[in-house]
Amino acid sequence: MNKRILFLFALLISVTSFAQQERQLELNKDTNLIDVTYYHDNGVVSQTGAYTLDGKLQGEWLSYDIEGKKSISANYDNGKKVGKWFYWTDKTLREVDYTNNAIASVNEWQKDTKTSVASSNK
Repeated sequence: MNKRILFLFALLISVTSFAQQERQLELNKDTNLIDVTYYHDNGVVSQTGAYTLDGKLQGEWLSYDIEGKKSISANYDNGKKVGKWFYWTDKTLREVDYTNNAIASVNEWQKDTKTSVASSNK
């Protein structure tokens, strides 16, 4: 148990040095993950997500702009990029599909349309 406490302390230190923004960390006993919320300087949530106990990103991570609008939805599995990621801007929605931690395809849509404006497989 002491190793776990030491690891959590080390994670807190590394998160602090990684991003100097305010954050909230909590061990989720149901999932055995560390749930984290980061905040912009104005107090608005900037990111939410979870870390494994060994510090790898896990599950869905959401990013928000300074006004609180969702800008990115990302997915991780044990630190690796997986599944569909979405990037929102004022004019477009970009969908990036990851397989084996690499980009498998990219699609982009204009806001308020259902027509894809760009698609590529890499």
